[in-house]
Amino acid sequence: MLYHAYELQRSWMNSASALASISSGMLSNPANPLGYMGMGPMVANALEVFAHATAHYGKPAFGIETVEIGGKAHAVTETTTLKRPFGDLLRFRVEGTPEDRPRLLIVAPMSGHYATLLRGTVERMLESCEVFITDWADAKTVPTDADNFDLDEYIDYLIEFSEHIHDEAGGQRIHMMAVCQPSVPAFAATALMNLHNSPATPATLTMMGGPIDTRECPTAVNNMAMQRPIEWFRQSVIATVPAKYAGAGRRVYPGFMQLNAFMSMNLSSHMMSHYEMFKHLTVGDDASAQATKTFYDEYRSVCDMTAEFYLQTVEEVFQKHSIPKAEFRHKGELVDIKQITDTALLAIEGERDDISGLGQTRAALKLTPKLPDAKKRYYMAEGAGHYGIFNGSRWRDKVAPVVEEWIAAHSG
Repeated sequence: MLYHAYELQRSWMNSASALASISSGMLSNPANPLGYMGMGPMVANALEVFAHATAHYGKPAFGIETVEIGGKAHAVTETTTLKRPFGDLLRFRVEGTPEDRPRLLIVAPMSGHYATLLRGTVERMLESCEVFITDWADAKTVPTDADNFDLDEYIDYLIEFSEHIHDEAGGQRIHMMAVCQPSVPAFAATALMNLHNSPATPATLTMMGGPIDTRECPTAVNNMAMQRPIEWFRQSVIATVPAKYAGAGRRVYPGFMQLNAFMSMNLSSHMMSHYEMFKHLTVGDDASAQATKTFYDEYRSVCDMTAEFYLQTVEEVFQKHSIPKAEFRHKGELVDIKQITDTALLAIEGERDDISGLGQTRAALKLTPKLPDAKKRYYMAEGAGHYGIFNGSRWRDKVAPVVEEWIAAHSG
């Protein structure tokens, strides 16, 4: 009944949001004298903030049309190069650039948000690479006849995507970048490709703010996973998709629950952001207000993940610590991280990351003793939080150049 109750509440809130938006528009209309007197402007702005905060958001578009390289704008073409039930492989081609540019596979998180959360990541890397990205599906839209999707299948998808890009590039070695949660499956997939001497083995793997070993500097997220047994998660946060969706009957961890968890972690900060938006609107600073709106348009766009993927991730990554303990198995095969001897590893962390604590990603470098030191690098982004290492000015000006340098040093 959890999902059904949410759908009912969402219907009510959509109506309230629409009414608030209409009322705000009426009060803001230049032809309405109430908009110029008394509390009229303030009420209009408050209604606009409420309408934005309660609206429902669907899947956003990447919308990357051009990228500037060397002071010149180049057109960008987005295509779907491989389609799979639980996720597609998107390609961004930059017109007028060399065909032999490095191929970079960006692995987007499957943690409640769409791949478009990495729009800024893709835009910046397009300046130097041909970019591919995993576009994970909203689990509630995947019919139940598509079977299940767990952590093992996630790893299989990454290997398949890597092989596809490698073959499409005529054998050119690819590069992989995993942002946050997918650092673990990307690390495992890389180990398996190294172990099996796959020609599609990435030349480099960049892991950014990933929970490789959550015993290092545990955060509130890590502590919550450790304090409750896996059955608690199974009983408390897993719901059944209602009949109105294509994936009716599928068991999922709903996106709306994930969003509530995200928001509750920093509730005061989110409330202050909306208050600041209200103040910007009141003084006529529409540009600043729009920046906040744009962020939350993306932040509130959430999707469901399959129950089996979520539960396996919680158990293996956050409770059993299977990867750092060298106990993780992929469909029965032991994933021996020590067999990574060919792929150069770059671990990036944010100094103020409150989701993946300092040391959790860097642990990957300690777990690969057979990899030469020349193929390992660690970078800490000073002053950056979790999102700052892959979005915003710190990402563009500080972090991205480190990634580009690493890729250039291990290409060819």
